Amino acid sequence: MDKPALCVFGEVLFDCFPDGRQMLGGAPFNVAWHLQAFNVQPRFISAVGADVEGERIRTSMAEWGMLTTCLQTDFDHPTGHVEVSLLEGEPSYDIVSDVAYDFVRTPSQHEACELLYHGTLALRQPVSAATLNALKSAKPDLVFLDVNLRSPWWSREQTLALVAGADWVKLNRDELTLLSDVDHARARPVADLAQELMARHVLSGLLVTLGSEGALGFSGDNPPVQVVPTAALEVVDTVGAGDAFAAVTILGIIHGWPLDKTLERAQSFASKIVGQRGATAASPELYAPFVDQWGLAD
Repeated sequence: MDKPALCVFGEVLFDCFPDGRQMLGGAPFNVAWHLQAFNVQPRFISAVGADVEGERIRTSMAEWGMLTTCLQTDFDHPTGHVEVSLLEGEPSYDIVSDVAYDFVRTPSQHEACELLYHGTLALRQPVSAATLNALKSAKPDLVFLDVNLRSPWWSREQTLALVAGADWVKLNRDELTLLSDVDHARARPVADLAQELMARHVLSGLLVTLGSEGALGFSGDNPPVQVVPTAALEVVDTVGAGDAFAAVTILGIIHGWPLDKTLERAQSFASKIVGQRGATAASPELYAPFVDQWGLAD
């Protein structure tokens, strides 16, 4: 597909730290940001408040070249934010509810997407959940589900229903265990749990991220593909590594790369992201070597 109709649905927010720092994020936003840098212009479907933070997001997107036509302004709820607190040096997170991305309205006119990406957090309120259902009712060619289980904002029943409605699913090892239907799941090999989940829900592809051990990928009847980071990898900040991996996997899907090549490239880019502070970068220089090596230039 050349310049596919790619839709990314979900949250955009600020992580707010005790020292006053604010970092722009949200898994769907991070994925959309990366895809824009890789010359695939997504339609990012979300909502921000009528506040300073919302205007900052809209400005950042425009400066990065992203479409803002599907970014709604909610006059009744603030822009999404996460309150980060530190206890003896360890961070904890309060994902504030009743924010703008909980109330994303169904666009009055929405064309079918060739590929629809969505996560799980933005579905905790019925308004945004109904909007996702409307987007899926337009019959996208492929649905990519990025599982992000954040307590208390998820249920096993709802998440499994989302898995059943997807073609590709990405999740981490702990999430795979939580969603498995077998006894003593934690004692079972990850590959077995993944293949059982994939078969049970008739998925086209499944990705399981394994942290410092890399990732496992499954597609069709092909043997599993495993990738691992280099032993000398310098880790500064792991936030956003999974989002980087998801973005490049989507690139592989839309460009028709083999699964092994897709995952090698996804791991390479994720390794670059963990070597910097923050999940994204407003610098084309970060992306330029990958754009050149992967033949993604316009």
